[in-house]
Amino acid sequence: MNSPSEKVALVTGATRGVGKGVARSLAAAGFSVYATGRSAARADFDPGVVAIACDSTDDRATAQVFERIRSERGRLDVLVNSAWGGYEQMVEDGQFTWPAPFWQQPLWRWEAMVTVGVRGALVASQHAARLMVPARRGLIVHLSSWAAQKYIGNVLYGVAKAAIDKLAADMAHELTSHGVTVVSMYPGLVRTEAVLQAGAFDLSNSESPEFIGRTVAALSTDTEALQRTGQVVVAAALAREYGVTDVDGKQPRPLSLSEA
Repeated sequence: MNSPSEKVALVTGATRGVGKGVARSLAAAGFSVYATGRSAARADFDPGVVAIACDSTDDRATAQVFERIRSERGRLDVLVNSAWGGYEQMVEDGQFTWPAPFWQQPLWRWEAMVTVGVRGALVASQHAARLMVPARRGLIVHLSSWAAQKYIGNVLYGVAKAAIDKLAADMAHELTSHGVTVVSMYPGLVRTEAVLQAGAFDLSNSESPEFIGRTVAALSTDTEALQRTGQVVVAAALAREYGVTDVDGKQPRPLSLSEA
């Protein structure tokens, strides 16, 4: 059982990439961290992270995760919605479908992004709010992208990310009076496993997967965090405000809309 001062966090989609980095960083910052994902139980986490296999499209499994947190910890201070879909099967029948126009996009990609990403974030946030509202504290972070504001990749991706931003803004409208902060956070270019394997990116101004977690940890300790609720925050810009550095000691430069 945690001490009353020990904060508790849940990171969804934490099997790999940004989600895994966030879970690791929050644990390093002293949080008791729960990390979910379909293969989370097989993921390599530090002892401070409780990995739970959970498919974000399985409402019953999601409910069980939150019931476990309530039973074991009695509180939830931070929820980071990182679970996402749609990046699988970039090549189908020999065709690279990611940049295809909307009339050629496979419809499974819509289901993956909207069901796993948007609906999954909604369901997780519902459960989180039921723990945070009575306590009158908490932080919900939706990981989003500049694709919500400009065309990047394909139509489906932009629509799903725009929905995430709207989800954050409207949730904030309903949660502000209860002391719960909700933001949509934009990473920059993150050195995930997939990005490194691609070998096609200029990484000179990139971010480690842990960088977002460091920024989330700093935001969670800001006594004025509620003033940011409902906003889109660029992780690198927020990190500079808080003096947060990446694992290499550098501060990545925030990207503008035109650069993204």
